[in-house]
Amino acid sequence: MIARIIALIVLCASVSDLYAQEAAFTTGLAREVNPGLIDCGPKSQPSAVGEIRSNENAIRTVPAATNFDSAPKASDLFNECGGTQLSSISQLDLQSVALLDAGGREEFVMYLFADNYFELYVNGELLAVDPVPYTPLNSSVVRFKADRPLTIAVLAVDWEQNLGLGSENSGGMTFNPGHGGFVAHLQDSSKNTVAITDRKWRAQTFYTSPLKNRNCLVSSRQIRRSTPCDTRGANYAASFSGAHWDLPGDWMMPSFDDSIWPSASTYSNKKVGVSNKRAFTNFKAVFDTEGADADFIWSSNLVLDNMVVLRTTVE
Repeated sequence: MIARIIALIVLCASVSDLYAQEAAFTTGLAREVNPGLIDCGPKSQPSAVGEIRSNENAIRTVPAATNFDSAPKASDLFNECGGTQLSSISQLDLQSVALLDAGGREEFVMYLFADNYFELYVNGELLAVDPVPYTPLNSSVVRFKADRPLTIAVLAVDWEQNLGLGSENSGGMTFNPGHGGFVAHLQDSSKNTVAITDRKWRAQTFYTSPLKNRNCLVSSRQIRRSTPCDTRGANYAASFSGAHWDLPGDWMMPSFDDSIWPSASTYSNKKVGVSNKRAFTNFKAVFDTEGADADFIWSSNLVLDNMVVLRTTVE
């Protein structure tokens, strides 16, 4: 009996340590290792990728390590980078959209818009990634087969121009933090709503930047809250930090326990700034459906949190 109690204590301690992972910190700009995942011309932001060493001597990829080069790309609703540009959802021929397999028989269709990038997993299977990692903003549709319950897991990334410092040269500031946002509407083959993005989703942060002062970050167990931190832009950021947490290897699996993660925070269309983005406004019929109006979701900080995992389960 004593041995069992000791074993249980050790197990609980190890689980607690996993859940209580502390942030690793980086300082200043990262080293560019890829000038851009795609080239969309002078009117877009280059989707560059960088590497930077953190205080625990690990190399961190910023803004995120992705499957962009190897994964299938989601089909276009509106893509100004050489893709399809529909003027409304009525122009979409669903039968022309590739039917992907998540290991099931029931057919679903998911409409997605991300600021800036997403990777979509269903029941642990990587189905598709966003074809435009940065800008111009685009929207997508994914058609797939799966069995319920559905575990939907999304890696969402707010891309960055200043690698490692979660910011871009805009608004008169060299280091001006941008913002993220993700919205989606899932339907069955009869166009009935199955799920929309709302507060029922879970959201966990894995990369936050820029931090002018690391002490502003509230990090305890699974609480990673950067809302007390300064979000104003700056022209000098050499001393600013990024906070990083390791992605669990099974974060996309149905077996992963996300119950201890915070609920997703919701944001209005105005807050995300999509009122003049045709990639969104052309398809308000699906994103803002009457009776099934999908919210933009993210972590509790739309501005500083740059890599967020979003999850929900559909019974």
